[in-house]
Order: sequence, then C-alpha cells, then structure tokens
Amino acid sequence: MANKPLYFISLIPPEPFREQAWKLKEYFRDTYNSKASLNSPPHITLCPPFVLSSTEEELVEALTQKAEGFNPFEVCLQNFGAFPPRVIYIDVEPQPVMNVLQTELKRLVPRFAEKDNRWKTEGSYHPHMTLAFRDLEKQQFREAWKEFNERELSYCWLAESFTLLRHNGKHWEEKQQIELNV
Repeated sequence: MANKPLYFISLIPPEPFREQAWKLKEYFRDTYNSKASLNSPPHITLCPPFVLSSTEEELVEALTQKAEGFNPFEVCLQNFGAFPPRVIYIDVEPQPVMNVLQTELKRLVPRFAEKDNRWKTEGSYHPHMTLAFRDLEKQQFREAWKEFNERELSYCWLAESFTLLRHNGKHWEEKQQIELNV
C-alpha cells in the first residue's frame, strides 16, 4: 500500500514579504548548509502535519465552515528567535485571534485525521516562521544565532485566509486557500 499524503495548515505571508522570507531560507542553505526549510513555503503553522482518514473535499468543507467564524486579523512578524540547538525562526507577535484559530483547528482536524503518535492536541502554541531547523548542525546554529540574535525585522499583514498544504513526496504544495469571513 502506498504511503498516504501528509497535510498541514498554515498562514502564508503575502508578497513581497514571502519572497524576502524565501531569500532568508536560501541564505541559511548557502551560508549554514541548512536546506530542510526549503521544502515548504514561508509559513506560520496552525496545525501540524497529519494523514487524512477522510477525503480532502470533506476536510476543505469543514475548514471553510470553521473559517466563517473568524474575521481577518493582523499578523506581525518581529525580529528573530531560536529553539536551541537547531531552530532559528522569524518571531511572531502574540495575537489572541490567531491563538483561538489555532486551537479551533487543532480541535477540528483530528476528526478527519488518522491517529498516530505525531498528533498532539495539547501543548503550548508558539507561532513562528522557521528559517532553519533539523539539518542545522549545532555549531552552525551557534554561528547563525550570533548573526541573527540582534538582527531586526518587522513586517505586518492582514491575514484574510489560511492555507491547506499537501506533501507531494518531495515538498509541500499549497492545495487550498481557505478565506476567513471577509
């Protein structure tokens, strides 16, 4: 039996910031030999990867209904952060509406997902936009964090949708944009 595709749900920034964030990922690849983050577009994860137990159409319908209960909200990226010893990211300012949306999606999606040991509905949510992670060596992390620890970045946008992504076996593709109550 073939492997079933993975899905996840995220907020994807608009252009021109999307391209700027992509260039930062490429910088980590070229400077610190960390390329794993290039497998997905720049994003803020709302719901971690899962395998569907239903159809994609059923999931999209449920996500669309859930999105109707949320108005667009501002997302602000501010500077950089890290989860030592391997992760460097663009930090996201706390946003209560984003936290509620994330909680609601993590309650909804398990009804459509296969049960496995990767799925956790509990735990704290720290929204961030990953630039480098699992393949960033510890020494390279230390060097990169020295460079990015004091570096400044600021960008805000109005999130009017979230995105369902699907893994095609090599990288993540945007499958469906789900509009908030606009």
